[in-house]
Amino acid sequence: MVRQIIEIDSEKCNGCGACAAACHEGAIAMWDGKAVLLRDDYCDGLGNCLPACPTGAITFVEREAAPYDEAAVLAKKAAALRGTAPVTRSACAGSAVQALRPAETAPTAAEAGPVSYLAQWPVQLKLVPVEASFFSGARLLIAADCAAYARSDFHRRFMAGRVTVIGCPKLDEGDYTEKLAEIIRRNDIREVTVVRMEVPCCSGIQRAAETALRQSGKFIPWQVVTLGRDGNIIE
Repeated sequence: MVRQIIEIDSEKCNGCGACAAACHEGAIAMWDGKAVLLRDDYCDGLGNCLPACPTGAITFVEREAAPYDEAAVLAKKAAALRGTAPVTRSACAGSAVQALRPAETAPTAAEAGPVSYLAQWPVQLKLVPVEASFFSGARLLIAADCAAYARSDFHRRFMAGRVTVIGCPKLDEGDYTEKLAEIIRRNDIREVTVVRMEVPCCSGIQRAAETALRQSGKFIPWQVVTLGRDGNIIE
């Protein structure tokens, strides 16, 4: 079948491995210092690897290719976990952009480990791309770094069913306004919730979100929730 698929220019590839880390299907591997597409049916054609590439070595092409085979990808991942298949990703795991679960889907009681409602990765505002599939139709949570530590039920109360981005206007360099405006402008964001602490420095993240909403030119329902240092919601 003819479909959209990635193409890697080996001349432009600098071997950094960022694309392999960004591809959560494991379609890209590093071979002899260069990125290579392992198999056509491992590539879903969505291109999470494109923004990760610092040299522009990856592009989309339309060509004859095997259809994306999700079952083969899942089997490969399972084999890697069992230690019966090589793990082909490299570079820093923090550079991978991926959806961890559908934003509207809560984890079940059968899932191992503590309950988490994190819907995607990364979450830090400096690292989140301005366009990503997990933003499509998303309810966006913009949270101050400290807020999650103030309430033990932060995941269930605020993150469930939302895509989360976090930041600290006091510690992070620069301003979030422009990036937030681009995220809202370029994606189908359904609503915005800002969760901040009562401390003065947190006013920066609220101000950035409010300004970004105005600059985006969109009319989106939004709210601000302020937490006290004891975790209580301040009306």
